[in-house]
Amino acid sequence: MSRRSKPAKRVPLADPIYNSVDISKFINRIMRRGKKSIAEKIFYATMTRIEERTGEKALEIFQKALTNATPLLEVKARRIGGSTYQVPIEVKADRGFALSSSWLIEAAKKRGGKSFIDKLTNELIDASNGQGSACKKREDTHRMAEANKAFAHYRY
Repeated sequence: MSRRSKPAKRVPLADPIYNSVDISKFINRIMRRGKKSIAEKIFYATMTRIEERTGEKALEIFQKALTNATPLLEVKARRIGGSTYQVPIEVKADRGFALSSSWLIEAAKKRGGKSFIDKLTNELIDASNGQGSACKKREDTHRMAEANKAFAHYRY
């Protein structure tokens, strides 16, 4: 790895329907084995089901679900003087998006239901209401950071 400069951040193209970079990143996270067309079908079907069920714009619900699942603090293990401390650190925007999207997808996979479209629909609706496994994971992360606030001076 080069010490001279950081590599340029690659941003995917915005998706064709909603014209959003966040959605294209989310679709890339859903994708398995390079099958992007299947991931796109799953996501867009999920968005249409969200609009049918709630009667609101699906893009707003998606954005609300992401913000409700995005952590502001997390703990990072730091070894100091032979003992390991869980040091709370602030989460940057890119990492927060990555964590929240992966938590939403993992929570949808673990949900009960017939198809992944139904599971993802239910998880996004729950997350937009501040419920669901992804929001619980966020609360657990915040609780852990709050409990280890005494070690915040070890931040680097």
